[in-house]
Amino acid sequence: MARVELTLPDKFVFEATLSVRVSDLNYGGHVGNDRMLTLMQEARVLFYRSRGIESEVNLEGDIGQIITDAVVVYKAEAFLGDELKIEIATSDWNKYGFDLYYRITNQHNKEVARGKTGIVCFDYTKRKVTSVPATLPEKLQA
Repeated sequence: MARVELTLPDKFVFEATLSVRVSDLNYGGHVGNDRMLTLMQEARVLFYRSRGIESEVNLEGDIGQIITDAVVVYKAEAFLGDELKIEIATSDWNKYGFDLYYRITNQHNKEVARGKTGIVCFDYTKRKVTSVPATLPEKLQA
């Protein structure tokens, strides 16, 4: 079976440190695959807030985001009490959206996972896909 490969960008524009909680663990005693996506979302929300963006549904006015795809490539286990550094990069900007890349390492600087989420801008009032707000690329790439 072919493995998914994910090449990360060279430049990351944000980092957050999150602690692995007991609720993040699965029956194997390590961070579950569903929880890794939740940790990535937590870091994404912190990233947006650091750029003055209220929430994922309010990137600008009624324009928010929807996730169109997600990829996680696991490199190592993460355990209760680990401090995970989650770095975020933006890439692949187009008329309707962009990609966010995540590099997740533990307190020993060991890579735990890599991730990518495809983001499409969405007008929550009109309930339809819309163009990226003009100021968003500058806010997120700074």
